[in-house]
Amino acid sequence: MERKTALTVAGSDSSGGAGIQADLKTFLAQGVYGMSAVTALTAQNTCGVTAIMTVTPEFLAAQLDAVYEDIPPDAVKVGMCASEVLIRTMAERFRFYKTERLVVDPVMVATSGARLIEETAVQALTEELFPLASLITPNLPEAELLLGAPIRGAAAMEKAAKELWSRYGTPVLLKGGHDKTRADDYLYLGSEGGMWLRAERIATENTHGTGCTLSSAIAANLAKGVALTEAVIRGKAYVRGALLSGLSLGKGSGPLDHAWNLEEKQ
Repeated sequence: MERKTALTVAGSDSSGGAGIQADLKTFLAQGVYGMSAVTALTAQNTCGVTAIMTVTPEFLAAQLDAVYEDIPPDAVKVGMCASEVLIRTMAERFRFYKTERLVVDPVMVATSGARLIEETAVQALTEELFPLASLITPNLPEAELLLGAPIRGAAAMEKAAKELWSRYGTPVLLKGGHDKTRADDYLYLGSEGGMWLRAERIATENTHGTGCTLSSAIAANLAKGVALTEAVIRGKAYVRGALLSGLSLGKGSGPLDHAWNLEEKQ
């Protein structure tokens, strides 16, 4: 049986709820074969990150070469990468291997509001990776950092998504989950226009790994040949299902329940 493949390039989460662990669980739930290239090891749990150890650019390139030369991915998701040199390394490898279906989740701001990426790395992200991407998936704080202005309300979200498109020429899914009352996201596709993905906010603290899960679910669907808009719709539906059946495992907010629909898909 032929199975599509997806690669995650991101940091490791020792608690298993976010990062490459969440991505690989999502790939499995979406029915694709998952692979990974690790950008950093993190000591973290649902309460926060306590330590980070980044890999060298040479080792990241070696991981990417090992994957592409044996099992070329049908789609790629990029997550946490705080280093300018690592971003430029992966962008060079993506160009070399002519990567086509690339979802970039610009992990730049922690839930606490702390910045997770240096200014030079932001520049590398926007100059090197965004132009290669099929979709970027910033949340509201990340979009505010990119645009240098606050985003308040639906009209401002639409304007921000269009501005990101005009700057980088890349489809944008602006995530509204940081809103206190709703969980509406806005997808903007440039000449094809935009659309709202409306959703009621789910009352749960089991939210660790939502951003990682959404971007990897979208990448998995792109790997299967699903069109971008439908891939985004399916990705959001998957995250909502996982939230509704979330796991309460730790002292902090719990992770998503990635097994919620596995039996349905088997």
